[in-house]
Amino acid sequence: MNKTTLTVALIQERNHGDADANLSVIEDRVAEAARRGARLVLLQELHNGAYFCQHESVDEFDLAEPIPGPSTERLSKLAKAHGVVLVSSLFERRAAGLYHNTAVVFEADGSIAGKYRKMHIPDDPGFYEKFYFTPGDLGFEPIDTSVGRLGVLVCWDQWYPEGARLMALAGAELLLYPTAIGWDPDDAQDEKSRQRDAWILSHRGHAVANGLPVLSCNRVGHEASPMGASGIDFWGSSHVLGPQGEFLAEAGGEPQILMAEVDLQRSEHVRRIWPFLRDRRIDAYGDLLRRYRD
Repeated sequence: MNKTTLTVALIQERNHGDADANLSVIEDRVAEAARRGARLVLLQELHNGAYFCQHESVDEFDLAEPIPGPSTERLSKLAKAHGVVLVSSLFERRAAGLYHNTAVVFEADGSIAGKYRKMHIPDDPGFYEKFYFTPGDLGFEPIDTSVGRLGVLVCWDQWYPEGARLMALAGAELLLYPTAIGWDPDDAQDEKSRQRDAWILSHRGHAVANGLPVLSCNRVGHEASPMGASGIDFWGSSHVLGPQGEFLAEAGGEPQILMAEVDLQRSEHVRRIWPFLRDRRIDAYGDLLRRYRD
């Protein structure tokens, strides 16, 4: 295998009930991915349980944990046991009344390499995240690991080119997105297709615009709404993209370990023929700091 090639694995899973059950499945999946040669493993958003943001309930805050805490201890041991860099997604309790949606990256020796707190927080029907999560305050800073500099972002961040760009400008070598996205089962099929296609296109756009590989790991399965609504069908479709937006691997709608080989040298080659960073008009972008140009 070429020394610039990185074997990656995305653990696309459904909810199995509670943190202990979900982490047990994750332990099995990561072990299998490592046996198949993975050196970098990406988990889905809020993988410890159901996507609880379908409603607003103060009781759900009981699910949050400090970082470091019980889940990071378990995930740290998992990364070390299999010698993989592991990207997780946790509900962080920072202080009383202060919570974040936080990705934690573990080095292959089990140490915490860094964390990223989700910056863009949605508040849409079925996705009431502003009730639970304070916007991140760590900025768009890549995390250095033994497999490269990782630009980790989370779900709703995927719709914002600014986050991906800032990670690229800080030297990220890959962009990674743990996600939890799906459709309302009552929507028409054409609307479902448009939503999923837009989601994939946004990631392909980040890959092309920045000349970087993109890894997006989504959950699967139907999760009922505590509000009595129709719930969410999480559509899976996790994928690994190359720096021209090409598919290196794509999952379907079932639980799966999605494996791919990523050539880290291709970003250098692609950026030589498409030098988008060179041609940026940084002297003309000041209005991007405004909410809107009235």
